[in-house]
Amino acid sequence: MKLFTGHENYITVSELFKFCNESLNNILSALIAKKVLGPHLKCVYFVRIIMSRAIILVIDSFGIGYAPDADKFGDRSANTFANLAQAYYQEKQQPINIPNLASLGLVAACEQASNRTFPYVGGKPEKGAYGYAAEISSGKDTPSGHWEMTGVPVLFDWDYFTNKEQSFSVELLEKISKKTGVKSILGNCHASGTTIIEQYGEDHINSGMPICYTSADSVFQVAAHEESFGLANLYTYCEQVRELLDDEKLNIGRVIARPFVGNDASNFQRTGNRRDYSVLPPSKTVLDKVCAKNVGDVISVGKIADIFAHQGINVTTKATGLDALIDATLEHIKQRKNESIIFTNLVNFDQDYGHRRDPIGYAKALEHLDRRLPEFYQLMNDEDILFMTADHGCDPTWPGSDHTREYVPQLVYSKSIKSVNLGERNTFADLGQTIAEMFNVSPMDYGTSYFTEISD
Repeated sequence: MKLFTGHENYITVSELFKFCNESLNNILSALIAKKVLGPHLKCVYFVRIIMSRAIILVIDSFGIGYAPDADKFGDRSANTFANLAQAYYQEKQQPINIPNLASLGLVAACEQASNRTFPYVGGKPEKGAYGYAAEISSGKDTPSGHWEMTGVPVLFDWDYFTNKEQSFSVELLEKISKKTGVKSILGNCHASGTTIIEQYGEDHINSGMPICYTSADSVFQVAAHEESFGLANLYTYCEQVRELLDDEKLNIGRVIARPFVGNDASNFQRTGNRRDYSVLPPSKTVLDKVCAKNVGDVISVGKIADIFAHQGINVTTKATGLDALIDATLEHIKQRKNESIIFTNLVNFDQDYGHRRDPIGYAKALEHLDRRLPEFYQLMNDEDILFMTADHGCDPTWPGSDHTREYVPQLVYSKSIKSVNLGERNTFADLGQTIAEMFNVSPMDYGTSYFTEISD
């Protein structure tokens, strides 16, 4: 944030705080009343505040090296970025082309996180700050990663449906049937979302029974055909399951509605009408604090609002597909001129390529994102800051279809910050603490801000 005096002279708020312990409002009142900024600036004709905005892009599942505790999860040697880059190089006989991400320090961060060189893609840090962060939350799931990056790590244990087959107990299914009025279900197992609709989709259409399944995450997922079962009916069913799980004191992170369309197993396809029914974060996130400040907006693009159970969010934009999510984010950057957070989850990296174990598709999506990054730079004001990170890993070369426990990148770009190596961060919560300092709200309980490190 800078103060503009009307004489094309700027002084940053942080510089003012070096000389004054008063609140920002008192400082501004004093400046306006006295018409004086200091000995080097005499007359103030008007004062205008140029607000900075935070743009947070979560490249969903984009890990950059197995975490220190990866052994506990069976994920030692997982590395989403390095392994997909290697697979791409071996198939295409050329390196993945991501010059903009590389210039932000992505390759350097991955090399540091992996403690090895990275032969499959070139590029050195040229602008912005870069580092890598470990997760202290107990799980490697979407809510844990997002809540931790906003200052609230999940230090409790989620409940899980651990049985690979017959995952949901007979007792639970009887209660679900009684509450929803739907007699039975299909599935009842651990499964990939695309595989299970191929397997049970036709039976679902013929029987009217929803397809219910889970994974290594704390989730209860429900797939249903948008036309034969009905989208509204699917949402109602999931809401009722959410209520029941809560009533039963089952600490399941999310109930997820997974609608699909198509006529048979050869053309079933999931739609963009997914909806997540999450529990509330255990305490206030930095989003809550910025929202309560009532200066700017906290804007969700994609599934962010669902992840936070719509708490700490006051503007919600839904979009389907990588380009649509990017376009919606860019549109908010154009429109929001106040002190706002624009928070976007790029879910396609996870759901389309990570879980489906498609390293080539993942690499191509990264190249596409890289080509679009300059559009962000062009729209950003001098004081805006772009943060790029991830919520967990999902190595597309790894066995199975689940997430992987990994370090995530901390890439920071602004026209007004220093290029600096942020090194290893001990928790995703460092990002939330940085946002708290940036927006001048009370500190979070977890995390170490790097705002001073990057401030020019």
